[in-house]
Amino acid sequence: MQLKLKELQIQLEEQKKLADEMRRRAEQSSMQRQGESQEQLLEEILKDYFPFDAIEEVGKGVEGADCIQVVRNSSGKECGKIIYESKRTKTWNNNWVDKLKTDMRSKGADIAILVTQVFPKDMERFGEREGIWICSFTEVASVAHLLRNGIIKITEAIKSQENKGDKMQMLYDYLTGNEFRGQIEAIVEGFMAMKNSIGKERIQMEKLWKEREKQLEKVLLSTSGMYGSVKGIAGASVADIPLLDGTDDTDLIDN
Repeated sequence: MQLKLKELQIQLEEQKKLADEMRRRAEQSSMQRQGESQEQLLEEILKDYFPFDAIEEVGKGVEGADCIQVVRNSSGKECGKIIYESKRTKTWNNNWVDKLKTDMRSKGADIAILVTQVFPKDMERFGEREGIWICSFTEVASVAHLLRNGIIKITEAIKSQENKGDKMQMLYDYLTGNEFRGQIEAIVEGFMAMKNSIGKERIQMEKLWKEREKQLEKVLLSTSGMYGSVKGIAGASVADIPLLDGTDDTDLIDN
């Protein structure tokens, strides 16, 4: 009976250890499923809000964050990366920040976001802690949107400054070079040629006007002399010609 009782005690202890191990494994499996479901939900949120960005999943068993968002502008050009890590625990752990900073550097990301249901004691809502952005699931879409726009604007600003010094040097070289000088000289020569041509035409026209004016004066004097001779012979029987008698045009109009 004593031997039998001893066997039952050993069997009971073994069953108890087995039950504890199974409960531990069940809890671990449940936590793992919770973590995986949270990771998948985070990826779905990012894909829904940012359809043109690439949401890259970090493989299971791989050390690092949960997923990476490759930010692209309206032209589809890559501007930067945002790394995400999600936590679903009841207590805050300060080591999460240091670990995510290490993951951010190893993955070459520009920004890191820690999505958690519990915040540090001195934080009530989303904010920045040692270069890491911390937010809840309800805030992650808005926080990601703001930080994503910041990455795009910074990239565009850097792009606009690229080769600025080289471009200024090229412009200076062009303005002080022979090509620009030759073009300016050609334009000036064209204007001078036009000016000289206009001057020559003006001189020729004035000369022509003077010649015609002399001819008109000669004709007018000859006509006036002939009219005076005829009128002196014929007398009053010759009709008066006001222009030859010296009457003004205005007098004729008034009459």
